[in-house]
Amino acid sequence: LAVRRAALLPPPGAPGDPAGQPLPVESRPFASYGSALHVALPQPPRAGQLLTLEIDYEAGEGPGVCWLAPEQTAGKQKPYMYTQGQAVLNRSFFPGFDTPSVKCTYSATVKVPEGFTAVMSATSWEKQKDNTFVFKMSQPIPSYLIALAVGDIVSADVGPRSRVWAEPCLIEAAKKEYDGVIEEFLAVGEKLFGPYVWGRYDILFMPPSFPFGGMENPCLTFATPCLLAGDRSLVDVIIHEISHSWFGNLVTNATWGEFWLNEGFTMYAQRRISTEVYGSAYTCLEAATGRALLRQHMDNTGEDHPLNKLRVVIEPGLWGVNPDDTYNETPYEKGYCFVSYLAHLVGDQSKFDAFLQAYVNRFKFQSITADDTLGFFLEYFPELKEKGVDSIPGFEFDRWLNTPGWPPYLPDLSPGEQLMKPADELAELWAADDLNTEVIEAVDITAWRTYQLVYFLDQVLQKSPLPEGNVERLSKMYPKISKAQNAELRLRWCQIVLKNNLEAEYHKVKDFLHSQGKQKYTLPLYRAMWGGSESARALAMETFSATAPQLHVNVQNYVKKILGLEVAE
Repeated sequence: LAVRRAALLPPPGAPGDPAGQPLPVESRPFASYGSALHVALPQPPRAGQLLTLEIDYEAGEGPGVCWLAPEQTAGKQKPYMYTQGQAVLNRSFFPGFDTPSVKCTYSATVKVPEGFTAVMSATSWEKQKDNTFVFKMSQPIPSYLIALAVGDIVSADVGPRSRVWAEPCLIEAAKKEYDGVIEEFLAVGEKLFGPYVWGRYDILFMPPSFPFGGMENPCLTFATPCLLAGDRSLVDVIIHEISHSWFGNLVTNATWGEFWLNEGFTMYAQRRISTEVYGSAYTCLEAATGRALLRQHMDNTGEDHPLNKLRVVIEPGLWGVNPDDTYNETPYEKGYCFVSYLAHLVGDQSKFDAFLQAYVNRFKFQSITADDTLGFFLEYFPELKEKGVDSIPGFEFDRWLNTPGWPPYLPDLSPGEQLMKPADELAELWAADDLNTEVIEAVDITAWRTYQLVYFLDQVLQKSPLPEGNVERLSKMYPKISKAQNAELRLRWCQIVLKNNLEAEYHKVKDFLHSQGKQKYTLPLYRAMWGGSESARALAMETFSATAPQLHVNVQNYVKKILGLEVAE
């Protein structure tokens, strides 16, 4: 981002040169992921004085602004651009106070070429002449939630306050998948956590290279097209993004070192909504797959890795950790366990729901620390404060926050056992040296929902490599799994193919990595290929050289690290 000039404009309605008074600007070192812009004012401002500063700048090359060639889109006809601010990337999109501790409203005027549409995370938008769009966000938000996308996109209504946006070739699928369901989730969210303050809740289905499952930009969630599974089986990702409307977007972590305040509470809220809509058995099963991801992550890094604390030390300065590189399962799933532990201390779901509503109401439109959250919890439940629940040996709040490792408390997921037990038993059967085909054939998996299949595949993966010949037979027997189009199933099947070195199905790994660029699917598969046989490593190199241009730059760099390639600074 290059700053051309800065000027102090006269106060609204006051005399003075409308072009303003030019000010000296200087860029000074700040961190490896951004520099500090210093603007010298003519005289020191008074406390409370309103200043209007105009900064002329040019942006476009930074990591927060993604430019896609036509072949990287679904339609393959026109280019596309989008921004991704979280965590510290919006500083490459516009100069600003790029920290979650500062919230502000914003407005934008965006002029695009003929045949393109612009959308933003704003409470109002209006198309004017000359392909110009005007946006306003009337609620204060942190900088990372300001988002823009421009492309060949169209929309379709799917509810009274919701529409889906997508490239024309995807709009029918998007409408079919989400028609009528979003309003149900919003209504349950409002019942549990209080009013939805953002007006609309729209979803933009991104091109396949979008690196995340979803990004909770207010009013307009950006979502991976992988969610268009055709059977509504992956809507829990949308429930997650909807839950951010209260936790993250309304009540925000003041620093990225306490990201669990955004994500742990959002996982808890997502599972509360899911329990109301789909029941506790299914929700516990989904939570069990989340727990398995946390286990996998901690096995990869070692439990005592400093990232496996809820409070991560992110030192600012030139040698500090880039907050974007701290992204992992811990704030999500260990954070979820801590929030569940708080609910367990309360011991009554409706009382804890009421606390969450009071918490949102108390801190809405603010940025807070874990101390604020836990202080409010103890203030809201004085009888718990009296009992000293913050310092129960082994479960101290301080230990939760500052000690790395496995969560001291795990919520009870036993309601999911009616769905897990058959999956566990079937996985056992497939891991046997002598396959008991009769018993296996008697198990009918046609009615199993996605997360039951995911759970089954996770168990098979844990037991892999399976005895000689078993994976081939499993593949033949369950085309529903081995030929699935559902991304969650494809990921697990590809992991199983690699762990069992099933070269006959390597092409499925390649096809999956060619079809999308989501970080959570891409990195585990490269790790598995790189940790596998010679031919698996060759597959990794071949696939990466073919797909690198279509990946987000951060994801490219993470893959390069896995493959031991040079990362350009």
